[in-house]
Amino acid sequence: MSDRLFIFDTTLRDGEQVPGCQLNTVEKIEVAKALEELGVDVIEAGFPVSSPGDFNSVVEISKAVTWPTICALTRAVENDIRVAADALQYAKHKRIHTGIGTSDYHIKYKFNSNRDDILERAIACVKYAKRFVEDVQFYAEDAGRTDNEYLARVVEAVIKAGATVVNIPDTTGYCLPSQFGEKIQYLMEHVDGIHKVTIATHCHNDLGMATANTMSGVMLGARQAEVTINGIGERAGNTSLEEVAMICRSHKELGIDTNLNTTKLYGISRMVSSLMNMPVQPNKAIVGRNAFAHSSGIHQDGVLKNRESYEIIDPKDVGVDENSIVLTARSGRAALKHRLHVLGIELDKEALDKAYEGFLRLADKKKEINDDDVLLLAGEHHKATRRLKLDFLQVTSGVGVKSVASIGLDIAGEKFEACASGNGPVDAAITAIKQIIHRRMLVKEFLIQAISKGSNDIGKVHMTVEYEGNTYYGFSANTDIVAASAEAFIDAINKFVN
Repeated sequence: MSDRLFIFDTTLRDGEQVPGCQLNTVEKIEVAKALEELGVDVIEAGFPVSSPGDFNSVVEISKAVTWPTICALTRAVENDIRVAADALQYAKHKRIHTGIGTSDYHIKYKFNSNRDDILERAIACVKYAKRFVEDVQFYAEDAGRTDNEYLARVVEAVIKAGATVVNIPDTTGYCLPSQFGEKIQYLMEHVDGIHKVTIATHCHNDLGMATANTMSGVMLGARQAEVTINGIGERAGNTSLEEVAMICRSHKELGIDTNLNTTKLYGISRMVSSLMNMPVQPNKAIVGRNAFAHSSGIHQDGVLKNRESYEIIDPKDVGVDENSIVLTARSGRAALKHRLHVLGIELDKEALDKAYEGFLRLADKKKEINDDDVLLLAGEHHKATRRLKLDFLQVTSGVGVKSVASIGLDIAGEKFEACASGNGPVDAAITAIKQIIHRRMLVKEFLIQAISKGSNDIGKVHMTVEYEGNTYYGFSANTDIVAASAEAFIDAINKFVN
């Protein structure tokens, strides 16, 4: 019999803290349903007190999914806990995740307090949360840098106060795997009552050790792993769900298994990447586009003779079916609908019709349509309600001549046109837009990325625009990178003019 490792997914809470990756409630529900199909045990749906949007998302996700536990984050503050309890009212299985920093760094500099006071606050927040729900998870923030003896005192106290899960986060990603594993082992050996609760890991990737630290903790007694799809999260990110899942599946000698349907990993990875406008790096373990690619002749020969010569994972085990990824202009509406279903996207007839129209236009420009292209097409219907839309764009550019752009915008049904020159075609297009939108806007960051490869490929543009001291993020994708750049700029503008 295998030990069960519970998967706690925080894509919709910690993952969404990445700048520019915020989702609306409809998109969060879409991800939550996909996480339920994947088989995650706990979905951390948000931090309800932080905003009305987060509160509403927790409410709606609680209604939308059935069997996973829905978790809401709080600080060790009574109002946070009350608000979280209200947000969880419709959840079939509910959990409040509350806690406080326990390292000397947090105690001294964040709270201007002392160890005894922090211990009392930890006990109090768990007892208060217990008034509203039976399932209370406590987090010892910055446990990675907390003295083990003091950490053990805190953990023992919150267990006696009623905590059912205790989270040991390496908040700064500082620990070495051996250190983090020893910390979990120390707690397992020195905390009275620890075997009555579940110990959780929550590791960050600042030094590239999140997954290694998580597995070290799991091997020494932790039985809940806090993870995100694609490893997204604050700063350098969190532990990747897909990596933990496939480590457990590949290393059967560990005797540790999850409830995950790993064939859903590829689809949900692409869904989250598309919705959050955050590309998956090509060499990303498990779900990167090069994860199962072999360019070396020696490797190719070995794989052809026996896949296990160089692949420890069958691509189909994570949902990568090499025979079904590519669509062409000859692929019909049913093929597109099926591919969207495989990727976890369900569109109504009107949205599917629009996606198919876009698919045919794109198929005229590209010989092959891959999954990333399909997901971008599926997301296009969200643009229909935007106030600012690009009507047309014409650019003249070349070597030894000044770039000139003519642009037309539709602003709430009214048409505007402008023409401008610039230092290159993108600069000319943005300058022309600024002539119509009379606001002091500054492009702070501009990134163009090809989704796969080839000169006819889609270019995805990420743009950061500063306006009145606030930062807005714009995204677009197009086979024409100048058009994609203009659309990304317009996307950012839409977020502060609506």
